[in-house]
Amino acid sequence: MDVDATTGQATGGQNTIELPSPTAWPIVLALGVTLLFAGMVTSASISILGAVLSVVGAVGWFRDVLPNEKHEFLAVASEQTSASTKRHQVARVHWADFDLNRARLPLAIYPVSAGIKGGLVGSVVMAAFALTYGIVSKHGIWYPINLLSAGLFTGRDTTEQLTQFHMDGFLLAAVLHLLVSFMVGLLYGATLPMIPRRPILLGGLVAPILWSGLLHSTLEIIDPVLNHRIDWAWFVVSQIGFGVAAGVVVSRQVKIQTWQGFPLAIRAGMETSGRDKDDNAGEDRK
Repeated sequence: MDVDATTGQATGGQNTIELPSPTAWPIVLALGVTLLFAGMVTSASISILGAVLSVVGAVGWFRDVLPNEKHEFLAVASEQTSASTKRHQVARVHWADFDLNRARLPLAIYPVSAGIKGGLVGSVVMAAFALTYGIVSKHGIWYPINLLSAGLFTGRDTTEQLTQFHMDGFLLAAVLHLLVSFMVGLLYGATLPMIPRRPILLGGLVAPILWSGLLHSTLEIIDPVLNHRIDWAWFVVSQIGFGVAAGVVVSRQVKIQTWQGFPLAIRAGMETSGRDKDDNAGEDRK
């Protein structure tokens, strides 16, 4: 090894590489900082020990890099290797011949409007289940309607009041029912591109279970009267009826084509010179 005349440190030759000298001071500093903060919840002596180790570690680390960085030189031996193979042709993995790296998006999906239509139709089915519950429970058809809006009217919480017809309660319940059904249908339609092949399964089973669980945990805050008198078995059945009806309506809608089958230039919105020519050629082939 050679010696630098200005610094007095050894310098490497042609067959050496320069590396930083190994040091344990960073670990000492890290341990000191850890003990310094650990002493805040344990004992002051731990913090004092941590402060001492932190100072010692910082000073030792600085001395390794200031005024001159410490390095060491390792000898390396050059070795020339040549790649060789006994195969006369490239072996290919046949199961990887498919385009596995390409995103597998659906070529056609249901539009969001299909979910809205399904939600409105499902609201009718759900209302029919609710009225059936009123008849079976012998409370009358106005009972489930009044339950939906009773939380917005103070003092209207007795069974006798809930079984009577109230025009304001009826109108408010109808608006709430249609609005919630519309919003659920809109959410259902927005979710359809994620699960495009099973609209009835999504609407008739997955969505009702999630929706019922969400309402079960929040209905006490939203509508205490409804939460006190609701029959959860009938509610879940009516939700499943809502979802199945919505799924059937969606499954009968015409799917719309996505941009998955279009060329990259068209999907990216690129203005290319050959785009019009390719489009005309495609029309001629048709």
